[in-house]
Amino acid sequence: MILSTTPLQAAWKWSLSSLYKQNRVKKISDTESSTHYPIKLLRYWFMYHLIKEEQVRLGRPLRVCEIGVDRGQMRCYMQDAGFTDIACWEAVDYKLQPELMESGYTKQIQANVDLPDFNLAEKYDVIIVLHLLEHLFKPEQLVSKLSPSLVSGGVLIGGFPTVPQLLQAYRQKKNRLTAANFGHVSTFSPQRVKNMAKSCGLSLNFLSGTYFLRKRNFSLENFKGWVRVNLFWGMLFPALGAEIYWLMRK
Repeated sequence: MILSTTPLQAAWKWSLSSLYKQNRVKKISDTESSTHYPIKLLRYWFMYHLIKEEQVRLGRPLRVCEIGVDRGQMRCYMQDAGFTDIACWEAVDYKLQPELMESGYTKQIQANVDLPDFNLAEKYDVIIVLHLLEHLFKPEQLVSKLSPSLVSGGVLIGGFPTVPQLLQAYRQKKNRLTAANFGHVSTFSPQRVKNMAKSCGLSLNFLSGTYFLRKRNFSLENFKGWVRVNLFWGMLFPALGAEIYWLMRK
């Protein structure tokens, strides 16, 4: 079994410096953001560190596929954080935005992951599904399709909003009644993530919640200590951590 960093180690030891460097991502994600360590960008921070640890483990450039890339925020985050150990970084989305041309993807693939015949043609060390699965009616089906496209020991990483297990089915039913086009139609508890990994033949090596309070331009988001407090909350109470981020290994 390949050991991963624990949520406690991540909350305590992972550097926050990459958050400080993200002026480009801030402009894409939230033009009004002015704080040094915006909690909203922790979604990319988790992915950055999980990818970085995978590269260190393998000791070579990574083959990466990112599904659901929006305007390339994840790729921009990695570039501005100084991560360059990439053999390829391919983008998959149903609509390829013009901004992707400036984001450094080695290939752009236009595809609808909801279609029955969707499959990836190559194998990757890392596949990213960041804030994608909550938009799908059958997220487990996509994860099952992606598993064969991971190399042995490869990882699927992602994240989404979270709810306690007792509320998961109720909240999902409610969301599906009111969701707009490509809105949130699936809800996730930590338990559902564990079940999803097991049913798709993957091992859940990492799962952590994120925060208990996020507010645009909140003055405390200028301080690392505030971010650490939120990360510790998410680590202790992932179902109450607003969003969860995870790593599943083949």
